[in-house]
Amino acid sequence: MRHELEAFRSGRWASVLIVGVCLGLMSVSAWATELPETIERVKPSVVGVGTYMQTRQPRSQLQGTGFVVGDGLHVITNDHVLPNVLDADRLEFLAVFVPGDGRQVQVRRARAVASDPARDLTLLRIDGEPMPVLRLGNPNSVREGQAVAFTGFPIGAALGLFPATHRGTVSAIAPVVIPARSGRELDPALIRRMREPYTIFQLDATAYPGNSGSPLFDPATGQVLGVLNMVFVKEGRESALDRPSGISYAIPVDPARALLEGQGLRP
Repeated sequence: MRHELEAFRSGRWASVLIVGVCLGLMSVSAWATELPETIERVKPSVVGVGTYMQTRQPRSQLQGTGFVVGDGLHVITNDHVLPNVLDADRLEFLAVFVPGDGRQVQVRRARAVASDPARDLTLLRIDGEPMPVLRLGNPNSVREGQAVAFTGFPIGAALGLFPATHRGTVSAIAPVVIPARSGRELDPALIRRMREPYTIFQLDATAYPGNSGSPLFDPATGQVLGVLNMVFVKEGRESALDRPSGISYAIPVDPARALLEGQGLRP
């Protein structure tokens, strides 16, 4: 009887293990199936951000990534992506680049209408017809270990204006301020963050400077959960371009939601 009971228990736990493995494989399979479809929905809303000058070679200078929100005529990007000064005498202007098929790039004039410098976010208004939009999700629902993806233009235009998608997980939800080891390491940016602390998402995915402003989204729904930011890596004395650390950071999307609502737009 004892041997029969042990055999039953062994068989039962083996069945439980098999069921658990099957469910895990089904979950991974579902995630892998959903992501390509989600990318197809996300890509039409992802744009390049930079400047354009007719008399310059190259005419377009891509500085980062943005994504279309609200009414289809507004774009969220990082504040540091925007130039400090435009050469008005040579008719340089802030521009958003719509990839199309990667060869026929559409250039649209843009202007900043709202910004949150403390969180390195800016809302742009673009000329032309409305574009497909991405909806903002709930960053408070994000958990460590959650699967995420982001789409943008790594290394700027070096690889062409083709949106590239990277996937990974949220490895940590941490404060934006990294404690300084000495007073010599304190700078204005760090002091500002100490005064207005907030949390960021640390990701186990490699991003490059051109990814600044890329939407971090849920692979299943495409809802935006955060905005990629490469400044945090640079300021950490890491070279994201020459020695990618495999760690990236994103700003939770709530401040972007506030910028949209401040303009009377639906997030």
